[in-house]
Amino acid sequence: MSNRMLRCVAALSALVVPVGFGLNPMLAEASAGSTMTLVATGLQQPRGLTFGPDGALYIAEGGLGGAMQTTATQCQQVPAPVGPYTGGFTARISKVDPSTGTRLTIASGLPSSMTSPAIGGLISGVADVKFSGDALYALEAAAGCSHGLAGTHNSILRVNPDGSTTDIADLSAFLLANPVAHPEPADFEPDGTWYSMVAVRGQLYAVEPNHGEVDVIDAATGAIRRLIDVSAHFGHIVPTSVTSHGNFYLGNLNVFDPGANGHAGVHKITPSGNIELVASGLTAVTGVAFHHGTLFALEAFTGFFAPAPFVAHTGTVVRLNDRGNWEVVASGLSFPTAMTFGPDGNLYVSNFGFGFPSGAGQVVKITLSNS
Repeated sequence: MSNRMLRCVAALSALVVPVGFGLNPMLAEASAGSTMTLVATGLQQPRGLTFGPDGALYIAEGGLGGAMQTTATQCQQVPAPVGPYTGGFTARISKVDPSTGTRLTIASGLPSSMTSPAIGGLISGVADVKFSGDALYALEAAAGCSHGLAGTHNSILRVNPDGSTTDIADLSAFLLANPVAHPEPADFEPDGTWYSMVAVRGQLYAVEPNHGEVDVIDAATGAIRRLIDVSAHFGHIVPTSVTSHGNFYLGNLNVFDPGANGHAGVHKITPSGNIELVASGLTAVTGVAFHHGTLFALEAFTGFFAPAPFVAHTGTVVRLNDRGNWEVVASGLSFPTAMTFGPDGNLYVSNFGFGFPSGAGQVVKITLSNS
């Protein structure tokens, strides 16, 4: 995520979230006749999620951070107060049986990093997971010297059957060699803060919010190319989430500023890299998905331009109706970070996904009224 986001997310550290707090009672009143149930608990900063060919739910988790660090003599650091980062190897990928909630760790010991204590030690790690064919790929967001982990880099990883991982693409090096048109100097992550990806015909399309770009990684060869420099079109709008429905659809967080409230939205990107706005009027989009031809968006919080203790439980799922307006289908979430539709037609959302204590993370299932 962008440094501006991290500064404002720091307000979440003031929340008191007891272990085992469970679902907010508001969730039982999901909008438009939808219902919400708890699928998995005890997660460590849950982020992207996907269903595998085996019907199980695979979840990227940020982990626990760590105490390892680097210095400015070793590499460019992330600017204060977000930096300097510390890191460790505590991120993981979990597999959950959606019918029982049973969780199994399938890969662990992956890079996890924390912002400085000045803004609460906020944690990132594995950002997303997707299948291409039968192979599972992970998007690593917390590696790199600038995140306190010398000798590492942000990457696309292939997860092997034995739980080991194979590095197939060096995303940190690609960022260094291919700067975007309009980076934000006061808000700059040298190794990037990768957030989401989608798999389409053997290609992985990954979003980097801080620099503002969507890049294409060949799952077989690891070759990387840029699909679009979002910053060249819109400046620092902090793109986060991507999905594919003929074209690509990209959600953005936007900067945390009173004048930007409600100005996030969803853009359409063609396979050739043209971009246009589909719909705005949203706040802090962290997920996009299609279901039966309808576009859904996930808002991390609503009602204010930045996360803060008094806007907890304001995360919302909306869908775009045939009049071009967003309508709420579920509310009462707390900093949800990703969503995906399951083979059962239900929507699965990572909840308590950023800025909460270890083990507070959940996945909830939303059954839509018209599914």
